[in-house]
Amino acid sequence: MASATKFSAIASRALSSRRLSSSASSLSAEVPSAPLDLADTRRLFASVPTSALVRSLATLSALAAAPLVDLGTAALRASTAAKERNLLRAAVFATARATVHRHFCAGEGVEEAARTVREMWAGARLRSILDYGMEDADDGTACDRNLAGFLRAVEMAASLPIASLLLYIPIPKPSRNLKVRLSSHQASVCVKITAICPISLLERVSDQLRWEQRDPSFPLPWRTNSFPVLCRSSPLYLTPREPEPLSEVEEDGLQLALQRLSTICQRCVEANTPLLIDAEYTSVQPAIDYFTYKAMQEFNRSEQPIVYGTIQTYLRDAKERMVSVVEAAEEEGFSLGVKLVRGAYLTRETKSSSSMGAPSPLHASIQETHECFDSCASFMMERVSRRPGAVVLATHNVQSGQAAATKAEELRIGKDDQKLQFAQLMGMADGLSLGLKNAGFQVSKYVPFGPVEQVIPYLLRRAEENRGFLSTSSADRKFIRKELLRRLVAAVARRT
Repeated sequence: MASATKFSAIASRALSSRRLSSSASSLSAEVPSAPLDLADTRRLFASVPTSALVRSLATLSALAAAPLVDLGTAALRASTAAKERNLLRAAVFATARATVHRHFCAGEGVEEAARTVREMWAGARLRSILDYGMEDADDGTACDRNLAGFLRAVEMAASLPIASLLLYIPIPKPSRNLKVRLSSHQASVCVKITAICPISLLERVSDQLRWEQRDPSFPLPWRTNSFPVLCRSSPLYLTPREPEPLSEVEEDGLQLALQRLSTICQRCVEANTPLLIDAEYTSVQPAIDYFTYKAMQEFNRSEQPIVYGTIQTYLRDAKERMVSVVEAAEEEGFSLGVKLVRGAYLTRETKSSSSMGAPSPLHASIQETHECFDSCASFMMERVSRRPGAVVLATHNVQSGQAAATKAEELRIGKDDQKLQFAQLMGMADGLSLGLKNAGFQVSKYVPFGPVEQVIPYLLRRAEENRGFLSTSSADRKFIRKELLRRLVAAVARRT
């Protein structure tokens, strides 16, 4: 628990009406005295019906069968590419809707998603990160349509019941202890910049930023700040020659896209709802970071950030970029929100670099990626423990979760402190989510929603992550099998 001094600081901020939104050493891979217990599956899954566990195990086991996944992903890609609706396409989408979509997504519409969010909160006190599942817009018309969808997601998140926390603040005698109720929404919202800015324009802006990194004298008249986007170790192979300047039409399109993001951010500020901006693939990531840091400069002016950017730690330049952006934020005087993930575009990045005869931008092994994530997590936790800002640790790795939980206790980051949150994808790492929540930490599930055909890119990435018996879902399946066996033994014992 936090010290009396820390609780008093929180109380002071609350009473002065400052906004509270919901929002370097490395971590050890082996944590002998972790503060969370994942061994007691009865406690872990106490709020989960047996039918739900059986369905989850069946879906995750199917996704671990590589030939079945290959067949399913090929069918989904073919059905998506088909221009005409036919019985085969309808059958493929119906199968996906009943299996992977049901497992990884909260539904097709806003009302279904809202119901799922309420159920997560009521059953296990898990928060949600709402993802209106749109990405890869081709033109301004699609971007405007997607903007309307993201604004509906913000409105939905803001309309959900408030999650309240009652704190007892020790006050030196003769005064009595002070009760302060801090409130935050059950849900935050995430957005993909590729949904509100055409892909072709993001690629052009990224080319410009990569060339500026190569040649600092390269003029960028549209750039309104010098916030660091790339670093010395960033891969620049995607821009092999000096790009043409943005045309007047492209600059106008860039300003429109920035305004779309600003509109979403402003709505989030009004609703006191955190906004997490997703990272994507390296061909457009420099532009995404430019959008993100520009929004942070404008909207993250109190101690608790509204806008969060994402660092993918499977990239070799992740730690250097993160350190430079943290230092720049402190110089600029705004709070930094960072979401740390491992990364979800492995196949795309590998194919892209290979096709251009360039070294992969990714770490050479999964162990190096784990080490990078843990190092970045440790750095950010140490930073936010003594400065404005917040970090969301989005990990499915049990060892990383245990190590971060232990680090939080060492740094005396209160488990109710908005500076630290954990997150996992819906349908994945439920045991870790519930274990962290049982230990008192704030935990969110990333909750995509939208029609099957709309969220297929997301579903394909989940299929890739879970493909094979050594996939990221192996721990999930182990936990679920253990709990189902325990329930079966208990049921038999009751009957005898």
